[in-house]
Amino acid sequence: MRIRRALPTELAAVGDLTVAAYAPFVDGPEDPYTHHLRDAARRDREAELWVATDEDGRLLGTVTTCPVGSPWREIAADDEGEFRMLAVAPDAQGQGVGDALVAHSVAVSRRRRHRAVVLSSLRTMAAAHRVYQRQGFRRTPERDWAPLPGVDLITFARDLEE
Repeated sequence: MRIRRALPTELAAVGDLTVAAYAPFVDGPEDPYTHHLRDAARRDREAELWVATDEDGRLLGTVTTCPVGSPWREIAADDEGEFRMLAVAPDAQGQGVGDALVAHSVAVSRRRRHRAVVLSSLRTMAAAHRVYQRQGFRRTPERDWAPLPGVDLITFARDLEE
């Protein structure tokens, strides 16, 4: 598996992969968040869009890291890294892709000398929560929040000063 920045020619496919991975958690194609998930080009412009590929170049997953100043940051302080929209292609789930993308996001934050990495997640994303816990993240309920009524997000953090 290789993790690298997404190529311009892959942005539509990355958007489709993200929508497919999040399908169990949205209210169908008309859910406003689906458009947000599909807009990989905007994530690539305003943050850092990473992809995991297999040896043949097939897209397996994606994650967006959010540098300081990015409008994609939601909960991070300036000395914290943040990542969003971790998505693994449905046919690649359970193969370590999510773990590799989270580890990569942590490495990005370490290179930036952040003291921690934070993220938000839907309460129902149990498989993702297991990945975060394996990667050393802990729940931070004091940071839980709701971007919209009825959309309650839980948060996780991992200290990097270890």
